[in-house]
Amino acid sequence: MSAPMTRRRLLQAGATGTALLAVGSTPAFARTRPSLTHGLQSGDVTTGSGVVWARADGPCRMVVEFSRTPSFAGARRLDGPILTARTDFTGKQALRGLRAGTEHFYRVTLEDLLDPGLTSEPLTGSFRTAPMQPRDLSFVWGADIAGQGWGINPDIGGYRIFSAMGAVDPDFYLCSGDHVYADNPLVPEVTLPDGRVWHNVTTDAKAKVAETLAEFRGNFAYNLLDDNLRAFAAHVPQVNQWDDHEVHNNWFPGQILADDRYTERRIDVLAARARRAFFEYLPVGPTRGDRNGRVYRRIAYGPLLDVFVLDMRTFKDPNGDNRSTSGRGLLGDAQREWLKHALARSTATWKVIANDLPLGLVVPDGAAIEAVAQGDPGAPLGRELEFADVLRFAKRRGVTGIVFVTADVHYTAAHRYDPARAAFQEFDPFWEFVAGPLNAGAFGPNALDGTFGPEAVFQSITPVPNTSPLDGFQFFGHVEIDGDSRAMTVSLRDIDGAAVHTETLAPAAG
Repeated sequence: MSAPMTRRRLLQAGATGTALLAVGSTPAFARTRPSLTHGLQSGDVTTGSGVVWARADGPCRMVVEFSRTPSFAGARRLDGPILTARTDFTGKQALRGLRAGTEHFYRVTLEDLLDPGLTSEPLTGSFRTAPMQPRDLSFVWGADIAGQGWGINPDIGGYRIFSAMGAVDPDFYLCSGDHVYADNPLVPEVTLPDGRVWHNVTTDAKAKVAETLAEFRGNFAYNLLDDNLRAFAAHVPQVNQWDDHEVHNNWFPGQILADDRYTERRIDVLAARARRAFFEYLPVGPTRGDRNGRVYRRIAYGPLLDVFVLDMRTFKDPNGDNRSTSGRGLLGDAQREWLKHALARSTATWKVIANDLPLGLVVPDGAAIEAVAQGDPGAPLGRELEFADVLRFAKRRGVTGIVFVTADVHYTAAHRYDPARAAFQEFDPFWEFVAGPLNAGAFGPNALDGTFGPEAVFQSITPVPNTSPLDGFQFFGHVEIDGDSRAMTVSLRDIDGAAVHTETLAPAAG
């Protein structure tokens, strides 16, 4: 006797409704309702649009309804994409024509492809669109999730920092990269030096380093097993960039890994798979002129804020001593020119540059250099030349309100950059704030490079390298902009949401 023919087997085999059901016939098999498997996410929200994400348990259509009321009175309905194995049953639907500065509610339902009346249980979410007029707004940022062997630990409530982030009611969440640690497998238990035991939720995809597309997808899916993150993602829209651990520690294009854990050692192959999983599993919207989306882009958030999201991986030159007088650097020519001229065109009070690698901190990669600074406090060299160019351009064009927000180094800090202390002096003073990790090993602090004159106004001190989240050295950043005064207040907050350091920045005069 042959195996029973289920809805999923039929659809995955490529059968059509015509072949399955003759007109007026009764199906000879029972179909089950489709199901939403990993909650809902939204992202890249503007004054009039946003992107909604969902994942199904099999082939079906994603249907989105949205309204300005939680009752969904007068809701608009969009018959969204068909979710198939080609995207691991993930899908995104753009919502357009939204009212600026308004809470919007959305509801996602899945429809069976053969019987549209057979639907999933719906899930609901919400987000606030960006305002057209000045008003109070805020965002949170961080990075580094499930790193160094510290995954979802039910003993401490999982990724509970996301509950603390949600409690400040941000307009959006900026993830500065390292969403996943594709190169850091998880084991069920880790015994700490003091005898305490850390327990991980584990999955097959997290049992080894990610090499296949399915394994990279499984790394992103793993995070959505956490209740805190799913609840947060349903009501706080995201702005996402990537860093290194979406692929491999400190990677750069063209690299051949010297890592015995891998059978596929060509980083370009691994990065292409990781990039595909990144865009499939995150609510990143398409960028004008690039239908597939790109990592670097501007998110306009009303008259008070523009966020410039950088991609410091795709165009990165090889890690070396970082002392050249020319070269590709981290951004590449096209992205650097885009950043300069986008900053010059911006009329927002605050221009936040989301740099996934910090500007003034020395981040080593063995004997090589991973980030911008190399520890030489003199004139700009290597990758510093790119940022000297951007800062010089901004000063000459009168660009004000630049603030950098970053992560990567697994501790939190506030750095003030001043040309009076710098070897390179053709720039206006600015701040860089460091946040993280959200759920990973804690390290630091790192040394500062004097080229751009940074001062560590605040930095957290980690007791030992790779301190586990059990000890609480997990941090996120919180930015608030006052709609009346236009002042920006930046708070660095711990795993429970308590502020460990706060700075209030005045807007430029006029």
